[in-house]
Amino acid sequence: MDVILLPLLSVVNIVINLFIWALIVSAVLSWLVAFGVVNTHNRLVYTVMDALYRVTEPALRPIRRLLPNTGGLDLSPLALILLCYLVQEVLRQIVFKLAY
Repeated sequence: MDVILLPLLSVVNIVINLFIWALIVSAVLSWLVAFGVVNTHNRLVYTVMDALYRVTEPALRPIRRLLPNTGGLDLSPLALILLCYLVQEVLRQIVFKLAY
């Protein structure tokens, strides 16, 4: 069982790390668009933003409904990143229990 479960948990950890980076890039890119640094009429920028939106928005939408309205500041990516770190720590404890 450990032969399959430990590598699987390692892959899940890598996927969570990639998702965290996607959240960070999405937030920074949205700030750049809001301040007019990046033009969304550029096809590459639009494609990257659309892909990041499709990846991150299903997880961010329920969090946005739960968090109070803070005006123009969206705290849902921060809350989701903290939740991802919590899941990673739980997985790390599971791996530690299985390995020893």
